[in-house]
Amino acid sequence: MTAPGASDMTAPKFSTALIVGAGSGLSAALARSFSGAGMKVALAARRVDKLAALCAQTGAQAFACDATQRADVERLFGVVDDRIGALDVVVFNASYRVRGPIVDLDATEVERTLMVSALGGFLVAQAAARRMAPRRHGAILFTGASASTKGYAQSAPFAMAKFALRGLAQSMARELAPQGVHVAHFVIDGGIRSESRVAPPDSPDSLLDPDAIAASYLHLLTQPRSAWSWEIELRPWVERF
Repeated sequence: MTAPGASDMTAPKFSTALIVGAGSGLSAALARSFSGAGMKVALAARRVDKLAALCAQTGAQAFACDATQRADVERLFGVVDDRIGALDVVVFNASYRVRGPIVDLDATEVERTLMVSALGGFLVAQAAARRMAPRRHGAILFTGASASTKGYAQSAPFAMAKFALRGLAQSMARELAPQGVHVAHFVIDGGIRSESRVAPPDSPDSLLDPDAIAASYLHLLTQPRSAWSWEIELRPWVERF
């Protein structure tokens, strides 16, 4: 006889994933990680030509989408449904930022920052939730930053946008968890290593390894529903917080 609640200990199974805001760096690491775990992967970006090499490496399919446009997002999910199948995992990784003194900021650039992170995050998450909630299965993951919890000087637009994205994730987690959909927000607190951004020789682990970050995203997907995380903070061991 199965003990009461034993089914809660079963880790969910995922076979399809969509990464919105795909490019090099973290999103590429996520694509490799998900593909390596046996998932079919879809990548979405405004420019898909830059994704050719990643698609060849991972077997992913690329789709053009401006996440700030509702029609684009609706079309994206419809096409992915047809070509990939019902989505189990959706990652919102799109971001845009403008920096400068508050008195000098261009309102148009501030609006763009908010549109990409806040509105884009909402549109993508809404489309995902509409598909996952009826099936009582799925995961919606948001990529945040240090600015998700701290407003830095001369970075007001990015803080506004990332605070909004974090609030969206928290609200959705509370609403959708009882419906079987795992919603989580990742605070990436530190710089991410890349070909153009390398750690200094005297501090080799001072930047986050994108593959290590991706491993944490993948690990979250294995959490049994009796012990779900809604937020995970990741930072190099030398990062102050």
